[in-house]
Amino acid sequence: MTLTFLKRRTVLAAAALLATPLLALAQTTPIKFQLDWRFEGPAALFLASQAKGYYKDAKLDVTIDAGNGSGGTVTRVASGTYDMGFADLAALMEFHANNPDAPNKPVAVMMVYNNTPAAVLALKKSGITKPADLNGKKLGAPVFDAGRRGFPIFAKANGLSNITWTSMDPPLRETMLVRGDIDAITGFSFTSLLNLEARGVKADDVVVLPYPAYGVKLYGNVVIASPKLLKENPEAVKAFLKAFAKGAKEVMAAPDAAIDYVKARDGIINVDLEKRRLRMAIDAVVASPDARAEGFGQAVPGRLALMASQVSDAFATKTRVDASAVWTDAYLPSKADLNILPPARK
Repeated sequence: MTLTFLKRRTVLAAAALLATPLLALAQTTPIKFQLDWRFEGPAALFLASQAKGYYKDAKLDVTIDAGNGSGGTVTRVASGTYDMGFADLAALMEFHANNPDAPNKPVAVMMVYNNTPAAVLALKKSGITKPADLNGKKLGAPVFDAGRRGFPIFAKANGLSNITWTSMDPPLRETMLVRGDIDAITGFSFTSLLNLEARGVKADDVVVLPYPAYGVKLYGNVVIASPKLLKENPEAVKAFLKAFAKGAKEVMAAPDAAIDYVKARDGIINVDLEKRRLRMAIDAVVASPDARAEGFGQAVPGRLALMASQVSDAFATKTRVDASAVWTDAYLPSKADLNILPPARK
């Protein structure tokens, strides 16, 4: 009787040991992810992999929330409220340099916007057609706007001075420009241009001065991750990036159809406008000539170091930005998995 009991116990124990790896494989890792902004066209790049089950196939339980600015996303990943996020690299650099003793500084793990979308926008009737025309003018933007924060770099590159600033909440930026309260604004090109059109301004009546076209080679938005997640579950980060890249490739191949994923999260979006916004974002910053030259997801060390120096100066940070502490390519998928950019337009 005792022998039979022992045999049964041994068999059960062996079965449990055999089942353990299978159990571990079956477990999913929860990842809370925050975007940099609302559910607009470019959010489709992340939402597609969720809608198509690519994150789930990678054993990840991903929740994606809207954001209210890159600075907030960086702070929330640093606090542990979110595991990963999408944020402007300059905002991440600023956080690192201003919080040198913070225990949980997020790290950039994939480049998505190879060029900053920041631009100066003005109405043609203002007479502003080039950066030099901004001297002595009144510009407006929210205080946390990426273009405004980085404007000293734009100003230095173009010899600008005597600029005065007016601050406002984001919804008022384009309205104040249309009313003539300010001469120009800073903002993401594909956001502010379409916002101006929504306020009755024709695209032909808007002057757009993109930072990258006028000597400012800043990187834009990156995927960031908490050091805790990177240390405790690096494979989950790798799986997320690979699954994201798979969905993003399909979005760039058929951007109009991908807006359905955005509408599923925000039913009141203007579908046609968001289709245009997504296409503009892809052309301007995701599949830009620089992105094609450097490779999707990658950052070039020399360019990264220059940006770190520029951000340190422009943002007047407490300490200098250490580019090596802000960025790592250690979690990127293979080159084949990163070969996601659509064919260049002829």
